[in-house]
Amino acid sequence: MANKIIDLRSDTVTLPTPAMRQAIAEAELGDDVWREDPTVNRLEAVAAGKLGKEAALLTASGTMSNLVALLTHCQRGAEVLLGDEAHIFHYEVAGAAALGGLGLRTISNDSRGRLHPKDVEEAIRLPDIHHPRTGLVCLENTHNRCGGAVLSEADTEAVAQVARRWGIPVHLDGARIFNAAVALGVPVANLACQADSVAFSLCKGLACPVGSLLCGSSEFIGRARKYRKMVGGGMRQAGIIAAAGLVALDTMVDRLQEDHDNAKLLAEGLAGLPPLRLDPASVQSNMVNLEVEGIPAIEFQGRLGQAGVLATYMGGQRLRLVTHYGIERADIEEAAQRIRAVASVSG
Repeated sequence: MANKIIDLRSDTVTLPTPAMRQAIAEAELGDDVWREDPTVNRLEAVAAGKLGKEAALLTASGTMSNLVALLTHCQRGAEVLLGDEAHIFHYEVAGAAALGGLGLRTISNDSRGRLHPKDVEEAIRLPDIHHPRTGLVCLENTHNRCGGAVLSEADTEAVAQVARRWGIPVHLDGARIFNAAVALGVPVANLACQADSVAFSLCKGLACPVGSLLCGSSEFIGRARKYRKMVGGGMRQAGIIAAAGLVALDTMVDRLQEDHDNAKLLAEGLAGLPPLRLDPASVQSNMVNLEVEGIPAIEFQGRLGQAGVLATYMGGQRLRLVTHYGIERADIEEAAQRIRAVASVSG
């Protein structure tokens, strides 16, 4: 353990389980562009059922799922409303603008990743020759840059009601929506039902090597399939990806609670430790956000790396630690000890 690198940068660093590797090796395959891969077809049906939607579409990544959703919902020149801390806004290479000709209009996220319905309504464009049309509202659950914060059913419904009054669809970036469902103790479909489309990732807490699912109505997914092809997402014998996804949905959802428990344990172990500032009560899923005081956060990140604890720099004075499959309680206890040691000479 003394020489072990404890990688808490992201749950994207997970490795597939032995059962996933076996399923990949034994997957029944076909050409998915022609809808002939039986393993992909099974995964899409299972995913749609779990999210309470009519259909689903396997994509290469959450970024691809979100881009395809925006292209499918919106015509060029439309404006998309989303939070100023949204993953789509910060981390998806401006694909909506570069490839879709879409404008992004940001609304302030609160500390729990929520959008206030009144702010959403005020941002919707009135019919005017000078204005773009508001084409879509986007939400995120759990919320990455807001510390893995969880949106409740009521949070999503409040925004969706505003959008529906104006005839505007809602897309939910649910990359970690299964984390949200586990944290709230509700069926994942309850968190998706107010959204017209939902994307979730297989390759984060669910520990698959690659993949995401975009879910929605049959008509919506039928149109999205063409946009997936347009952006290079026709993956042919994609059953080798889908096989791991089926294992994940069957075996990896309930264990997400372990990640949440480990995140809370880590936060409690670091609470009140100069030069760090964090509130353990704010940890809702598998992320711990730290504010670093008195020393540049990126410098503190470097010192943690030298001590064998990898964290992500989130800008300003913020660092993020993420628990995931492959990180055990003993790793968390060791990480906390190393971070305390670094903090003792950095405060």
